[in-house]
Amino acid sequence: MKFSQTPLDQKNRRNEKLFRMLFMMMAVLLVLPVLAVLSVLIYKGGPALSWDFFITNPTQGMTAGGIWPALVGTMWLVAVALSVSVPLGVSAAIYLSEYAKDNWLTRVINLAIINLAGVPSIVHALFGLGAFVLFFGLGKSILAASLTLAVMTLPEIIVTSREAMQAVPRPFREASWSLGATRWQTIRHIVLPNSGSGILTGIILGVSRTVGETAPIMFTGAAFFLPYMPETVWDQTMAMSLHLFVVATQVPDAPEALPFGVALSLIAMVLTLNTLSIIFRTRLRRKKKW
Repeated sequence: MKFSQTPLDQKNRRNEKLFRMLFMMMAVLLVLPVLAVLSVLIYKGGPALSWDFFITNPTQGMTAGGIWPALVGTMWLVAVALSVSVPLGVSAAIYLSEYAKDNWLTRVINLAIINLAGVPSIVHALFGLGAFVLFFGLGKSILAASLTLAVMTLPEIIVTSREAMQAVPRPFREASWSLGATRWQTIRHIVLPNSGSGILTGIILGVSRTVGETAPIMFTGAAFFLPYMPETVWDQTMAMSLHLFVVATQVPDAPEALPFGVALSLIAMVLTLNTLSIIFRTRLRRKKKW
């Protein structure tokens, strides 16, 4: 028996198609600017890219040569910043998700996290200069710059990690407790493995922000130009974001393709790090038991 559509059914179908087209157009409008930016960078910066561009130092007043010191310096900054922010962020998320009660202290902490996420990067730069460079006497160094970046990335890591832990079904915890496991054993063997993909999402956001920031490292540890590679966290270093700012605004007679090549390399670096993290996150998700 075939049922005929009522006028209400026909109206609902038309509305569904209309909203589907509307949302598709919104998605396309979000993608188009990204494709436009990448197209311009590839068109104008592509001629500057070569193997020597990645493995040589800047020369002739940074109007020639490559980006090797800035590339290595950026990896230093990202590695040290994440080594500080990830343990602190995940530990704070564990406390807020698994231990903290709903009281005034927890609400103050949550408010502080929200406010920290909204602080402009230039304010973080001044904080890093006053706290790490001057007060703690670290000087302008990779360590001071990385600690400043770590403070900036903490909100993303804390929030995403806490949400990932809270998404783990409570019966998982109750089953573990019923077998005699302690709270920490439950967190270590049940909660953290099942929330690993969500925690990694926060780390990915932290990496993206760490690589692209300029003001915090300019005040605390990044150098305009250095003819040598950093050897310890107490050294200064060049960085990709600051190098891009310098060659685009401060270097006279720089080739037109040079700043576009640096920008394209910076975006490629972020995409590579994010892609590797996403692949690892996908593998973690496949191990979930729910």
